[in-house]
Amino acid sequence: MRDDPRDPRLPTSPAFWRSPLRGPRFTSVLGLVLLAGITVLFVTGLLSYAAYNPNLSPVNDKTPDKGILGFYLFAWPTDPHWLYRLNQGVHVTLGITLIPVLLAKLWSVVPRLFTLPPARSLAHALERVSLLLLVGGGLFQFVTGVLNVQLDYVFPGSFYPLHFYGAWVFFAAFVAHALLKTPTALRNLRRLREEKDDLVSLRPAEPTVSRRGALWFVGGGSLLLFVTTVGQNLGGPLRRTALLAPHGGGDPGSGPNGFQINKTAAYAGIGTAETAEDAWRLVVTGRTGTVRLSRAQLAELPLYSSALPIACVEGWSTPDQWWRGVRLRDLAALVGYEDDPPDVFVESLQRRGAFRKAALRANQVADPRSLLALYVNGEELSPDHGHPARIIVPAAPGVLNTKWVARMTFGDL
Repeated sequence: MRDDPRDPRLPTSPAFWRSPLRGPRFTSVLGLVLLAGITVLFVTGLLSYAAYNPNLSPVNDKTPDKGILGFYLFAWPTDPHWLYRLNQGVHVTLGITLIPVLLAKLWSVVPRLFTLPPARSLAHALERVSLLLLVGGGLFQFVTGVLNVQLDYVFPGSFYPLHFYGAWVFFAAFVAHALLKTPTALRNLRRLREEKDDLVSLRPAEPTVSRRGALWFVGGGSLLLFVTTVGQNLGGPLRRTALLAPHGGGDPGSGPNGFQINKTAAYAGIGTAETAEDAWRLVVTGRTGTVRLSRAQLAELPLYSSALPIACVEGWSTPDQWWRGVRLRDLAALVGYEDDPPDVFVESLQRRGAFRKAALRANQVADPRSLLALYVNGEELSPDHGHPARIIVPAAPGVLNTKWVARMTFGDL
């Protein structure tokens, strides 16, 4: 004998859902917050992807089969120099802050996921499919994003294609849902008295908190997550409040090299035998041939200083550090590009892990603040910060500021 879907003990029955908090106005408030927040997340996510892959080289492209989804890619600018720091700080901090709102919104509409029959019409079937994609895609994007911020890569495959393709699927469902529901949400907020709909319980239990109190609870949870995350991007004393961020807390170590890193020299397999003065050489290749330079020879070239931060995809960043080294455009001039420096392909001594190789666009090479840095804050780079030499480029994601540079190949990529 089949179970009766109207049995109040089953979630398919409207009588099963007894919370007095559910209702169109409560859901509409949460939905409009998500409408604004998720739109910002999507735009900042696309910009982050453009910064990683500025329509340049397959080297930086972790999603080679993206097709028309890469229609918007452009040469990532170098001004303002804090551009990527701001973009990624907003993307990660806002994403974590919205988690309580997302969970509350899903809780508020969960009865609709069990509604029978599954499809009353073609339009209703399309709405249900978009809802499943919206819920599944939203959970997938937020979960993978949080795991990436925590440097916990338990999901199968690379984070970049998973998050990139997932974002397009989720946002397409989100747009369809918003077009269907935003007018209704606005009408619900304007009404003085709430109308009954399928979210209102048929036999509500005794309330333990008002709907306004529930909204304050959700907002408080978001505020708590904001406070315990935002410090990883702002730096200074607030970094100690970034309890949920793996790069939070106080600055590691002290002195001129006492600021955040992602990969240590030990993790990258970099030893003193290959970075010692008598062993390491920078190989620079271009139109007129190849030049090999020791660190001492690099230090004899004209040196310049730039105040630039390091900002990472996980949302953490450093304040501006003072870097000193040889301009990338001057290295290009050594191999035949005196007037119009081209793209550059940079290779590291790093033996394992992502971004052992990276490409930079010509506009990044030409910027006078773009350096092959030898010093930071008046002292030689430490091994963990890229000794003997590292790239530092304004507004570029941290992983494109290659450490332990071994070879630079200038030319159109």
